[in-house]
Amino acid sequence: MPDTLLEMLLDTAALLCLLGAVVLSVVAGIGLLRFRDVLSRLHAATKPQIFGLLLVVAAIALDQRSFVTLLALLPVFVFQSLTAPVAAHMVGRAAYRTGQLDPESLVVDELAPAVERANRNV
Repeated sequence: MPDTLLEMLLDTAALLCLLGAVVLSVVAGIGLLRFRDVLSRLHAATKPQIFGLLLVVAAIALDQRSFVTLLALLPVFVFQSLTAPVAAHMVGRAAYRTGQLDPESLVVDELAPAVERANRNV
């Protein structure tokens, strides 16, 4: 009987993780549609993506109840955690350099001196 209760608790935890990932996906989609600025849209796309993936990985690990499965899923999470912020950073820089950003929306413009130096060296 305790095994059945434990299995039910683990299944419930997996379900809650998946529901949390769904909520984050919906919030990210709404953010992409509602936000006007490129940087705000990047924030809405990348922040929930990483945490949502963590919740999906946790749900799969809880459902499968296998250490081997968790070890197989860890590289997926690590590589996604490394590539999503870098990709968002590169998209943000490209938007900045092509003038797709509203300069009034930036509180601090730390990229302007670097762009000026790069343009002088070209």
